[in-house]
Parts: sequence; structure tokens; C-alpha cells
Amino acid sequence: MMLYADVRKRQKRNQKNMFKTFLIKYGEIAIKGKNRHLFEDALVRQIVHALRPVDGDFHVYKAQGRIYIDCESEYDFEETVDALKCVFGIVGICPVMKVEDEGLEQLGNDVIEFLEKVYDIGQQTFKVVTRRARKSYPIESMEVNSELGGRILDAFPGMRVDVHEPEITLHVEIREKIYIYSKIIPGPGGMPVGTNGKAMLLLSGGIDSPVAGYMICKRGVKLDATYFHAPPYTSERAKQKVVDLAKQVAKYAGPIHLHVVNFTDIQLYIYDKCPHDELTIIMRRYMMKIAEHFAKEGGSLALITGESIGQVASQTMQSLAATNEVCTMPVFRPLIGFDKQEIVDIAEKIDTYETSILPFEDCCTIFVAKHPVTKPNLNAIKRSEKKLEEKIDELVKTAIETTETIRIE
Repeated sequence: MMLYADVRKRQKRNQKNMFKTFLIKYGEIAIKGKNRHLFEDALVRQIVHALRPVDGDFHVYKAQGRIYIDCESEYDFEETVDALKCVFGIVGICPVMKVEDEGLEQLGNDVIEFLEKVYDIGQQTFKVVTRRARKSYPIESMEVNSELGGRILDAFPGMRVDVHEPEITLHVEIREKIYIYSKIIPGPGGMPVGTNGKAMLLLSGGIDSPVAGYMICKRGVKLDATYFHAPPYTSERAKQKVVDLAKQVAKYAGPIHLHVVNFTDIQLYIYDKCPHDELTIIMRRYMMKIAEHFAKEGGSLALITGESIGQVASQTMQSLAATNEVCTMPVFRPLIGFDKQEIVDIAEKIDTYETSILPFEDCCTIFVAKHPVTKPNLNAIKRSEKKLEEKIDELVKTAIETTETIRIE
């Protein structure tokens, strides 16, 4: 039976960590040509940042198309792996046994030692996969596979070879050192955060917007966020809910500057002056304007929302076009073609769902009309907005000047 799920107990029993090195695999970075080193360096920086809160001393470095983490002190295996699972750009986390090249005979001994420490050996099937990245190594990969397979069969008579669906796949990478591993823990994939610019997320307390932030970060985009608060109609607990969601997204995105905008006076003024069936669209337009102000101020290149076509009245094609019209920068909607269950599945995966469904309403749900317009006419919306001309610019200016900015780690 495999014992990876019980690694911590095994480590405590042996009074040391079994794995002193992690081999980190990446995906898309490998096809970046002459710019590949820039993405590798960014991934190294993200790994270093992710491991800072983890107890232990770690040395992160790149070599020969791989990134390695040497664990130079005692460390918590599960905590380390959990931190690495939040680093975009990583597709595989391999706990490895790193050994010196002391000949094929000694390599066989190392492989036997590895299997004895990691598995309860019984009747498992296995195969050996060798990658000879150091071409000066005197033996071809297939020959290494054959030799090591023979040693395993001699040492463990109950095991047998299955090259199609083995229970254990033993990987041997021959580089300057030799790396032995049999577990590839999936990473989140994507691109390292910060390699594709910066964007401003309109973050609410709902399910969708944290997922949208996660999805855009996965493509290497750094995030800031804007939240529209409406006291006393929305409580401090609603605000704290959004802060907690931002913290969860920041596990993947890195530090986020969260702009908390007091939107109450603007909403009340719109409510008083404009047709109620147009409230949501007009409020959204002013939210986009304010978010774009902070986006430009902070160096963002786009706005990000959690909208999905047809999910609610403000997310029909006509409604999205009406809100887009006020923006001068692109608006990206990474969830645009998702249905609700697909969004919920991702929210559960990134641990935002339980926070998102807490019963603290945001400003969008407080001031919603009973029968909102689903196909707004842009000319009609602009005519309604003319009724706001007396005070709206002053209210927007005050909202911007009184905004609270919180740095989320």
C-alpha cells in the first residue's frame, strides 16, 4: 500500500525527512523560446514567495529545464506541498531522492532503498522510466530500465512488470545528479503570476468574482481588486467576507491591494433619480467607472468581472454591452461561457465557496429591482443618467477620495 498520504508520520518515526528535494515540472513555459528564462525566473520567484510562510530553509534554483527545491532543514512535507499547489506555472510536484552517480550497481541499491522506504512492498506491478538528460552517461535509457527492473524483481519476488497500467511508475532522471521518484503531485498549471501584466478585479461577496480572479491569475496576470460597500445597508461582516475571499484568492495571486469604496450615497442618488428597472445597469456603469479609475492609478491594463452570459438580468448580452460602454480599457470575463455548477466546482476547489455563501449581502443584492430590464437600450440608459448630472460627479469624487485600501497577503 502506498504511504504518501502518511508521509508526516513516517518522517517523525525516522526523525528526519525522507525527501530532501522536490523536482518541479512546468508546462507552457517550455515553449517560450528565447524568453523561456524570464518565465523560469518568475516561477522561481513565485515558489520562493509561496514557501516563505512554511517552516524550513529552502533553496530554489533552476537547471536543465527543471526547477528544484532543496530542503536544507527539517520541514513539514504536507505544508510545503500545499504551498506549492498554489503556485501557477507548476504542473507537477515530485518529491525525489537525489543521489550521486556512483555507477549502475549503486543506482540499483538506491532504487531498492527508495522502494523500501516509500512503499509497503507486496504484489504490486511496476515499470521503470529513465530519462537520460546527461547524454554522456554510458548506458542508454532502455538498458537502464531493464537493469533496474531486474534488480527490483530480484529484491522483491512478489512484484511484477506491467508497462501499460502499473501500480508504481518509478522515474529515474539522470542529470548531474540522479533523481529517483514515483509520485507526481498535480500543480495548478497556468503561467507564473506577473508574467502577463496586471488587472483590476471587481470583487463582490458572491461565488463568481473570486473564481474569475483565480482564473485570470492562472494566465499569469497579477491582481488588484475593488469592492463596493454600502453601509449601513451592508454590514461590516459583509466587508469582512470580501476581505476573507481576497485572502483566499491571494494564496494564488500573491499580494492584492483591495480598494473598499463607500458606494451608499451614489446608490441612493441613483435610486432616487432613475427608473428602478434600470437601477442595476446604471449602478454597474458607475462601478466600472470607479474601478477603472483605480485600475489606471495602479497600473492595471484591464478590468475583470465574474459575469456569465444570461446568468442574471444584468448579464444578458445587451446588459454587458451597456456596462462595457463606459470603459476605456478592456473588460475580461473569464467565466463568460461557464454555467453555475462549473463555477461552483472551481469555487469549491479553491476554498472560496463556503465563504461566498455566507448570508451577508453586498450592495448589488440590496438595491436590486423587482423587475430589472434585461435588454437595456443604451440611449435610454444615457437619458436616465442625465437626471444625475447635478450631483453625480461630486459623489463619485467623494467615493474615490474616501476609499479605504487594504493590502491583502
